[in-house]
Amino acid sequence: MSTPGSPPDRGRPRAGRTRVDTPRARTHAPRPIYTTGGIAAATASGSGLAVIVTLTIAGWVAAPHATFVEEIDELLRGAVTAWLVGHRVGFTVEEARYGLLPIGLVLIPGLLLYRSGRWLARTCEIGRLRHVYRAALAIAGPYAAIAGTLALLVRTETLESGMVSALVMGFAIAFLAGGLGALRQMMLERRVTVRALMDLIPGRARSLAVGTAAATGSLLLGGLLLFLLAFAVNLPDAVEATRTLAPGAVGGTLLLLIQIAYLPNAAVFSVCYALGPGFAVGEGTVVAPTGVSVGELPLLPMLVVLPENGAAPAVSLAALALPFAAGAFGGVLTQRSAPDVVSEAAPLWGFVCGVATGLLCAVLGWLAGGPMGAERLTDIGPSAWQVGLVAALEVGVAAAIAAWIANWWYARKMRLAATGAGGGQESAEAEQGSPGHEQLKLLEEVPVGEGLATVTPLHPLEEESGSGEPEQSEAERFTERLRARERVREDRAAERVARREARKELRAHRKEERAARRVAKTARKARAARRSQPLEEPEEMYGITYEADPDEIDSPQR
Repeated sequence: MSTPGSPPDRGRPRAGRTRVDTPRARTHAPRPIYTTGGIAAATASGSGLAVIVTLTIAGWVAAPHATFVEEIDELLRGAVTAWLVGHRVGFTVEEARYGLLPIGLVLIPGLLLYRSGRWLARTCEIGRLRHVYRAALAIAGPYAAIAGTLALLVRTETLESGMVSALVMGFAIAFLAGGLGALRQMMLERRVTVRALMDLIPGRARSLAVGTAAATGSLLLGGLLLFLLAFAVNLPDAVEATRTLAPGAVGGTLLLLIQIAYLPNAAVFSVCYALGPGFAVGEGTVVAPTGVSVGELPLLPMLVVLPENGAAPAVSLAALALPFAAGAFGGVLTQRSAPDVVSEAAPLWGFVCGVATGLLCAVLGWLAGGPMGAERLTDIGPSAWQVGLVAALEVGVAAAIAAWIANWWYARKMRLAATGAGGGQESAEAEQGSPGHEQLKLLEEVPVGEGLATVTPLHPLEEESGSGEPEQSEAERFTERLRARERVREDRAAERVARREARKELRAHRKEERAARRVAKTARKARAARRSQPLEEPEEMYGITYEADPDEIDSPQR
């Protein structure tokens, strides 16, 4: 017991409550999620601006400049513009559009928002994993408002950033990164593994997601290796270009960071080259396996990997095998986790994996390209629809063939496992003649394998041994999975039928209620009408009196 002057005992649970040990116990009451989301968004945006401003000031110090007071306005405006560029927001300078933005720069706001999402999940109370979208919305809304406001503030007569694109891209990046951070923190606190979370997805959707991710990842990895190999071959030219620029120590570091930020763009360009459509480095130029035609280029060490005008190098044509290898890898993984009983369905799912990969390649091609000024540099990058179409065809065909072969191999392996397990066990029991299990003998008058009657000897089931249940074979596990999926489908179908019937009953009940309300309303109107009518006045009665003659009354004839 505690006295009024003593501090409350927070270490003991109250009566009637059970103390639950969590991986990270909260020592304070949970905060409101949307208010805390605004704080997290402001923290992430402020941290990102601090990093960009620091790099911008470092570049300003290394370059020739006037006094700091005269250029502070332009310096801060340039830092904010660079922060918006990290969110895929282009800008216009004197009618020259700059949209070739480094994809790697998105890593800075992404990591900051990821950490903000984890902090939000630790601070606030989120009921279930499916409620993570609330945390993502709590961060994305204020973050998008901050990005749109900054895009308005940096506008001048010569510089303009898109406010709409700042709102959209800020919301999208904050929603994805912040939601992923909140989800990761909740999984750690509740000890939920990634495998358990993936098991919640239907088997076919999960296998397609795995296959698409594997094919797209293989393409990007191959494109990155292709670029690094070409850069290593042309390394002396890159060193000479850097010496010509003479950036100095600080400028050289910033130049290196800028090229690292553009490294994902270079990987996507290499993938487009391996697919066949290639890419452009200016208006009227093309870099593809069919030929190379480029003009004058900016002096950037990364650009030394571009081949000279004319036919494409013969060594680079080996990159054309990359999409087929990636498609085969994705097709195998598509059928690995969810083999099809019907072999004709396997190529279809492999081709669907290729189509999904083509859509992702189209999006990546759209993100990697863009204009880089006026005149001839307005067209840089691949054609998104051409890249998506060619990737869907090449990766889809390879994935379909690989999925069919993989499905046949898995089915054959399961059949062999089932046959080997069953036949080997029966033959061993027949040779050893275990005393606990008697073989059934066929009668002599019953023909075996003749005519239409074929009799197969049946053996009684083995008794359970004390050491535990026998281990299931791969075929039995596959059959059990199929049965489980069939039971799940039946349960879902029954649930849908039950919901349909419940909706019908609810509609009928509502219809009866509406009819009863209409009848009651009509009755109320009739009663009100009767009450509103005036009372009818009684009719006047008139009486007629006849006076008879006394002589006629006394007359006998009357």
